[in-house]
Amino acid sequence: MIGKRALDDPRNQLVFHYVRLVSELQPKYFVFENVRGLTLGKHAEFLGELIAALGNAGYDVQSPYQVLNAAEYGVPQDRKRLFVIGARRGLCVPNYPKPHDQRATVWDAIGDLPDADGFDELSATDEVRAKWKTKASYAQRLRGLEADPADFGYEREFDSNMLTSSYRTEHTELSKQRFMATEHGKTEPISRFRKLPPGGLCNTLRAGTDSARGAFTSPRPIHPFLPRVITVREAARLHSYPDWFRFHKTKWHGFRQIGNSVPPLLGRAVASEIINALGIKPSKPKVALQAGNVDLLSVDMGTAAQYFQVPRNTIAQRTRKQNVDQQDLWEETYA
Repeated sequence: MIGKRALDDPRNQLVFHYVRLVSELQPKYFVFENVRGLTLGKHAEFLGELIAALGNAGYDVQSPYQVLNAAEYGVPQDRKRLFVIGARRGLCVPNYPKPHDQRATVWDAIGDLPDADGFDELSATDEVRAKWKTKASYAQRLRGLEADPADFGYEREFDSNMLTSSYRTEHTELSKQRFMATEHGKTEPISRFRKLPPGGLCNTLRAGTDSARGAFTSPRPIHPFLPRVITVREAARLHSYPDWFRFHKTKWHGFRQIGNSVPPLLGRAVASEIINALGIKPSKPKVALQAGNVDLLSVDMGTAAQYFQVPRNTIAQRTRKQNVDQQDLWEETYA
């Protein structure tokens, strides 16, 4: 960044376009979310440049910016992210949300879900019909069994007895033994997977990087009591996604969709502050929405590129590591 503006650096084009869109569209409010590392060291210079650019575009930024932990807003995950909130000059600037009293644990989130390994069908598909009981209030709300007074979204028509996004992961017997021997909250030394503490928080669920940046796949946590990594649905619960929300059928894309996203309950907390600044009283729609076309959940990159009429490599493709031991571990965990 020496001798040039960080926003001019081609590696920062995504943020540059964010500022451009805010400047051109002139929305009443904006919310910028990014990794906490943007606040540290020389990256902080970039952040200062971003805030100055938003100011030049006609926006007042709520200062100081804040790093919010999703765990303080009802999400059972230790996930810290930078947030910058601003308003068009002359409008009321929203505050950053204050931490909530209501907290949730790993077991509140996934303790009720049936074990995916108990269904042969989940070796070939990501969904199966099952019946199970849900006691924790957190899980009941995500399953649609308990009303959530702070949810102003559309109701969704879905079958709460369908276990979705739950493709099984086949592990070797040796891996299973290592997983079971690992203490809660500790990292299994070979796989580097962390075993979830049932009464604590999940570690940050990450998306990993694409092939253009090294094709690194972030480790998936180990289930608190079962000898396997968690399913996409279990990850979704730990991220505060409701059960009606569906992800790409492959574990690779499903986990990436979750790891790349803001936890819904944290997003709600931030959005609630914008609602307060607007001075409006939201109401819940009376119409329930049906699910979309489930075939879209299995679209591959080639089909998507053809549909949108863009080159096949528009989104960097996954490449597999050649190291045999690491490749075997990758295959049994993510394939």
